[in-house]
Amino acid sequence: MEYVSVIQNRNAITIDVEDWFHVCGFNRDTPFNPAQQRVVQNIEKILSLFAEFDVRATFFVLGSMAESEPLLVPMIAAAGHEIASHGYSHSLVPQLGPQRFKDEVRRTGEILERQSGVRPIGFRAPQWSLGDSMQWAFDILHDEGYRYDSSLNPLPFVGKRSGSRVPFKKQAGGGSILEIPPVVTPSPFGNLPTGGGWGFRFFPARMIHKTVQRLNRAGFPAVFYLHPREMEADGPRLKLSPVRSFAVYGPRKAAGDRLRYLLDHFRFDTLQHLVEQWESA
Repeated sequence: MEYVSVIQNRNAITIDVEDWFHVCGFNRDTPFNPAQQRVVQNIEKILSLFAEFDVRATFFVLGSMAESEPLLVPMIAAAGHEIASHGYSHSLVPQLGPQRFKDEVRRTGEILERQSGVRPIGFRAPQWSLGDSMQWAFDILHDEGYRYDSSLNPLPFVGKRSGSRVPFKKQAGGGSILEIPPVVTPSPFGNLPTGGGWGFRFFPARMIHKTVQRLNRAGFPAVFYLHPREMEADGPRLKLSPVRSFAVYGPRKAAGDRLRYLLDHFRFDTLQHLVEQWESA
């Protein structure tokens, strides 16, 4: 496995652009009232915070979300951030299969290019559902012009607990694609999900700070992920089992203060810029 390192201790914050009701496996046959949508107001909060610190980030956008909120992608792109793909329907990759996955990747790429003026080069699967063994999916991404993926999470249940914690090159489609995993913190109990979701708001800031420092000293980036719904502590939630609800939504604690802490202590850039640095090194 060929690992790649970061230049000048740059890290990345990524946003999975979906609404509070986008949960894999939940039956959404009954459409939600547009008045229930929260994504735009929460993205505005995130953009305001990034502007305050003059930081650029990567936004993995659902194709269906971009279609339903056609001003969202232009707003993000106008602020100088990278637009990447989160697929179209928020369906798990294995459930889609090769042909539907290819159709969704292509459809979303066309939507995002039309709205932002730039073809996306990055992809992240919903719920980290692109497994290391799904070579066909990586081949499709490579053939569709994607240069990096950020779907392999080194955690149990949603990924591979023994997976790489740092970026590496993965063979795909007769060439290669860069795989960029999110931050986790090694512990005697296994890797802890400190890079995003409930763990980002639950574990101590000191633990996360030290994790970033260790990665940067070793020459690797810390890649965080955030959902717009995490910007409001008292936002709406689907009726799920207690365990599933915590896994999806986490504690009733907004991510804004933790995000501000990171922006104040570390340097960040888009994944696209990091990939360009690796490719030119």
